[in-house]
Amino acid sequence: MTAQLYRAAAPETLRIVPLDALTLVYHRASGITHIVDTPVPEILETLSAEPLSAPDLLARLADAFDLVDADPLALAVRLDELAAVGLVERLCAI
Repeated sequence: MTAQLYRAAAPETLRIVPLDALTLVYHRASGITHIVDTPVPEILETLSAEPLSAPDLLARLADAFDLVDADPLALAVRLDELAAVGLVERLCAI
């Protein structure tokens, strides 16, 4: 069985600034500032450490934030959105 791996965009291409309940993410490559809410900052932080599959990412987020109702489909949709705007990169499947 193969799994798609994801990683956050290179740290030098992102400027992440918490702003009250929201977070601003400036993506230097596109010149766009994204206004995001949880769990996007947490996803980016977790994926900046090492590439992970969606199930592994969900497990890490669930452990770190005591998620009892973690939704794999919601995470897959969010990863697709983040990849579409360049904040997350898809790597070759393993």
